[in-house]
Amino acid sequence: MVVVGFVLSIYLFSWVAHSITYPDDFVIVDDFRKGLLNPELLEWPADNTDPCGFNWPHIVCDSAGRVTQIQIQNLGIEGSLPTNFNQLSMLTHLGFQKNGFTGALPTFKGLSKLQFAYLNYNQFDMIPHDFFDGLTSLQVLSLDNNPLNKSTGWMLPSSLLNSALLVNLSCSECNLRGLLPDFLGSLPSLSSLRLSYNALVGVIPESFHGLTLKELVLNNQEGNGITGPITLLPPMASSLIIAWLHGNSFTGPIPDNITLCDFLTDLRLNNNKLTGIVPPNMTNMTNLRVLKLQNNNFLGAIPSMPFASNYTYEYNSFCQSKPGLQCSPQVKALLDFLNGVDYPAYLATSWKGNDPCSTNWLGITCLSGKVTVINLPNRNLTGNISPSISQLDSLRTIVLGGNHLYGTIPKSLTALKYLELLNLTRNNISPPIPVFATSVTLLIDQNPPMTSPPSLSPGSDSPSYWDPSMDKSPQSPSSTTKSPQSHGKKNTSLTIVMPSCIAGASLIFFLILFFMHRRKKNKKHLSTVLHPRESYDPNIKITIAETDDGDFQSGSLSNSHMINSGNLVISVQILRNITRNFAPENELGRGGFGVVYKGELHDGTMLAVKRMQSSIVTNAALNEFHSEISVLSKVRHRNLASLLGYSAEGNERILVYEYMSRGALNRHLFHWKKSNLEPLSWTKRLNISLDIARGVEYLHNLASQSFIHRDLKSSNILLGDDFRAKIADFGLVKCAPDGQNSVATRLAGTFGYLAPEYAITGKITTKADVFSFGVVLMELVTGLAALDENRPEESRHLATWFSQIKSDPEKLKASIDPTLNISETSLESISVVAELAGHCTARDPHQRPDMGHAVNVLSPLVEKWKPTSKDDDECTGIDLQQSLLQMVKGWQAADCSLNSMSTSHDDSKGSTPSRPNGFAESFKSTDGR
Repeated sequence: MVVVGFVLSIYLFSWVAHSITYPDDFVIVDDFRKGLLNPELLEWPADNTDPCGFNWPHIVCDSAGRVTQIQIQNLGIEGSLPTNFNQLSMLTHLGFQKNGFTGALPTFKGLSKLQFAYLNYNQFDMIPHDFFDGLTSLQVLSLDNNPLNKSTGWMLPSSLLNSALLVNLSCSECNLRGLLPDFLGSLPSLSSLRLSYNALVGVIPESFHGLTLKELVLNNQEGNGITGPITLLPPMASSLIIAWLHGNSFTGPIPDNITLCDFLTDLRLNNNKLTGIVPPNMTNMTNLRVLKLQNNNFLGAIPSMPFASNYTYEYNSFCQSKPGLQCSPQVKALLDFLNGVDYPAYLATSWKGNDPCSTNWLGITCLSGKVTVINLPNRNLTGNISPSISQLDSLRTIVLGGNHLYGTIPKSLTALKYLELLNLTRNNISPPIPVFATSVTLLIDQNPPMTSPPSLSPGSDSPSYWDPSMDKSPQSPSSTTKSPQSHGKKNTSLTIVMPSCIAGASLIFFLILFFMHRRKKNKKHLSTVLHPRESYDPNIKITIAETDDGDFQSGSLSNSHMINSGNLVISVQILRNITRNFAPENELGRGGFGVVYKGELHDGTMLAVKRMQSSIVTNAALNEFHSEISVLSKVRHRNLASLLGYSAEGNERILVYEYMSRGALNRHLFHWKKSNLEPLSWTKRLNISLDIARGVEYLHNLASQSFIHRDLKSSNILLGDDFRAKIADFGLVKCAPDGQNSVATRLAGTFGYLAPEYAITGKITTKADVFSFGVVLMELVTGLAALDENRPEESRHLATWFSQIKSDPEKLKASIDPTLNISETSLESISVVAELAGHCTARDPHQRPDMGHAVNVLSPLVEKWKPTSKDDDECTGIDLQQSLLQMVKGWQAADCSLNSMSTSHDDSKGSTPSRPNGFAESFKSTDGR
């Protein structure tokens, strides 16, 4: 033992005399170096074991020789970390960001001194479950841009609660999945929370209301993202500076007390499902510099934001197109009504513009520019009836039955002098009930709070409300009203009818019978329209098509949608035969409205059969079905997909098109790997762009009348065997006005392709198609989709980004689709196409060319015709040395000889063709009739 002690003393004395670094720390630092692929970048001496004593670069030690900091950020270091890394127990600072580390993160369990850990912008692909255990001193943790647990995803563990000093937590694009953790709201020091670009779902927990965050960054979650209201913002009012919530599915309005956020400078709410009126008092937020509201369902007026230098508000349901302009009185009253029922999204998307009578607002009917009917039964409306609807002084009918309305009936409704019917049946309306004029029919049965019926005698002494508590005496003749049939039975429903005369009551009875019969009859024709799209098409299509009437009530579709186009009608049974009863193996594409099937006639002719599903039905859908038939039966062009027929039997709505074997253009541009396709060459892309331009030019200028497509995009461009392109999907086509005038219409199309003036004003000209064509050209050049939330924010919207870089030769070259083999010649033509795309997407529609100019620009760029060689000519079997007269005589002689042979070998009265004569015969033969 004495010898052992002596040897140990000699060792310790030797270590103290020659080294300052704690031996175990050096072992781990050395293991760390050995795990690197390029350790020379650290400039650590290979023959030295004392990083603390010799002040190795990037390492900081304390006076006891313990490693406290490793700062190697942005050096390009590659490799992995040792599993025993957490034995550097005195670590306080780690700066590993912006390197090339790979593999699994080691556990940090027990690093109780660690305060700052920057691990972001690497390629760590795993994180252990006990990584956060014991990090009691942690103040900053950054894990951004690491594919952690990339196959399964992961979630922040509750052990992070022990990091009570945590100020900044950043884990953007690190593969988090699941609900936003509730325990984060219990971290008392948390000031910055950045969790964007993950797959978080659910709502923001209530516990967040107690946080005093300065930065809340939750934008661009995969899928639907985070939902629910954004009412949490005002409770953070005293501290919040940055709030990025865009790219999710938040709903509801901006809270009115948002102005409590005095220090808020950057608020991004774009690309959500928010609705309601933007609080007017936001104009007083003097520190707000960035406000992004676009791509929501906001209503009402656009507030002026004098202090915001970056303010965007496009693609909403605002009543005006510019900030500061007020809504019309009718619109204000209707929006107050929406406020009372919590702004349902389907009404927010329908009630656009500043005149409810100029467009088809869902459930609204007008007469002479005045709202006369509010018809919204069975619409799941929840809330109170706003007194503001009494400002619609021309109202005759209000039908709100079958909803979830509560509260009382506003007394102000009794001032509507033209009101004839107020139907509030099957709600939760409470007394008291105001007294209406004798001409008003008030229906309020099946409202549970109404426990007994009133007896009202209109006159000067009548109370202004009825309340069951006002008269509780059962002996009072005016306390209850029972019919003879209800004697001895408790009356649990209440219907108040104030008749003017027996004849009026009879008339109402017969009208009810008539409408019930009509509704029952129309239920036989319920169906829905299909706009097939590739299932992987990420674009959001707006399909709000015009209707001839304002009745959108379920089951009330009229026969005006039935179409008779002569020979285009095909029996459903034929279409079942050629698609093998719509067999799944014949599916070509599946979209939000149904399925496209491949059909085959007996002679091998292929067809595309576009079948709607009858489970959902809207007037808008049937109008699109009608529009496709109406337009395609009038136009014929080699660059427009041909409609061959349709079927409208019973609930079936089917369109039959020529078969385009190579599918939609977007498959070949964005999904060629997934579809096992070859990327398109530049030559093919030039021909496709010219085909599209010629098709649109025909629609605008050369057809029997001028049409606006309104939904031109790469998924609506179909390719044949020879990669020649045809424009498809004519469900949203609009007849263009004469001259340069615009036509006002409901917004329709697809985000990313919409012309700005159309999206903002709802007024459209042919120049809207030119804008969309310009975006398709950009897609052909770059191989990028028009709108992609997964791209960096500056390039997310292709038209905006490309317009900024197209004039810079180097940036343009860098933006070209990397699958293209670029030569000097092709680069020159790409520059021409890029310039044309920029002109087509000019913000001012008057600065855009017409499609004839686009055809003229593209025509010289396609592959030039060249004469064939002599050998090729000989292969035709024609002697080109003969004169035309000699050729004709030869053909005549051959024809006579052929006729003679045919006559001598055919004993029948007439020859039978080898194939059915024409398309109709092919259908007939297929059906076996």
